[in-house]
Amino acid sequence: MFRRLMTLEEAEGIIIKNLKVAPLGIEEVDILEACGRVLAVDVVSGIDVPPFNRSTVDGYAVRSEDTFGADENNPIRLRVCGAVSVGEVPKISIGRGEAVEIMTGAPIPDGADAVVMSEHAERMDNEVYIYRAVTKYANIMKAGSDIKRGETVLTEGMVLGAREIGALAAIGLSKVKVYKVPRVAVLSTGAEVTEPGKPLESGKIYDINAYSLSVAVKECGGNPIYLGVFPDDALTIEKALKKALSDADVVITSGGVSVGPKDLIPRVLNTLGDPGVVVCGVAIKPGKPTTVAIIGDKPVFALPGHPASALLVFYLLVRPIIMGLAGRKPKEETIKAIASTRMFSDKGRKTFVMVNVKKDERGRLLADPVSTGLSGAITTLLKADGFIEIPENQQFIDVGEEVVVHLFREL
Repeated sequence: MFRRLMTLEEAEGIIIKNLKVAPLGIEEVDILEACGRVLAVDVVSGIDVPPFNRSTVDGYAVRSEDTFGADENNPIRLRVCGAVSVGEVPKISIGRGEAVEIMTGAPIPDGADAVVMSEHAERMDNEVYIYRAVTKYANIMKAGSDIKRGETVLTEGMVLGAREIGALAAIGLSKVKVYKVPRVAVLSTGAEVTEPGKPLESGKIYDINAYSLSVAVKECGGNPIYLGVFPDDALTIEKALKKALSDADVVITSGGVSVGPKDLIPRVLNTLGDPGVVVCGVAIKPGKPTTVAIIGDKPVFALPGHPASALLVFYLLVRPIIMGLAGRKPKEETIKAIASTRMFSDKGRKTFVMVNVKKDERGRLLADPVSTGLSGAITTLLKADGFIEIPENQQFIDVGEEVVVHLFREL
């Protein structure tokens, strides 16, 4: 089956050569539904924010020059000629020696160029005594000081979160143009695999991969479509893959890609359309049986059945494709750490070692291999913060050596 294993770099290159990795299209959605979506166009403000000069404090709108010289011992007396509340248009114009009572957020009336805080003023009937001078524009947020009309507020490619959606609301937008979310069909194969929630018969195991991979799809911007578990039967798998290809933009399977008599996925994939299987075995550990097919313009990633192997290969090969289709910019979190022990490579294969990151008594970050010899152990997924890479031509990483840890998540 695996006559010549491709290097990881060769596999990446042939996938890109056979697949157009670009956003799938643009749609307009309500801003309340836009969280986590990728902005498809620059957003330019059509208004000033705030749209008018507004007070930032409760107090009195004044002409700043009328307050010059005011202090605790020599207050300036001004005549109060009205009041302005939040949400109303001022109908008052301030003249020399006058003041207007104003609330926080209310528009500044004509003639005023500053606001005296209530704490620095004393009201007596229709007069107010000012105990502290103010300069021009004191306690005023000027129109457009936050966002100016014509200013680019958000740029294409940004992932929208609470702050970005708040900015859209601030400029009066109720809808926004975003890239379409790639639909990713996820299915598992194997006679031993059972869906969670069902009784676990003797000799069976619960399906880990479909669930961990579905969440991984969400984390990188895709919409997972869980199709279930399918037995090792060529006709059944063919039918499942055809449905997956009709429903989704990307297909992910796990299991059935090694060299056993029931490892049917590569053979079935080659019957579904051109160019068919483009990668069949990669010189990496774990993940050697990884198979990739392109059916028309849709990729099918057939991952190993071992959970840790499947998630690692997803991170290496699948994640960048889904992110590209979703319009997301590739982003990889890495940190430097010290190897806590000697770690060996597998001769002729690029080796990835799952590690846990912790601090030693000196405060240094240590990369500690996850203590399991079985790539399928679920504890590998639970304990691993990321992985380190040992090149094909390197025998080992020595204890105390500085390494780069590729993180699965933020520490």
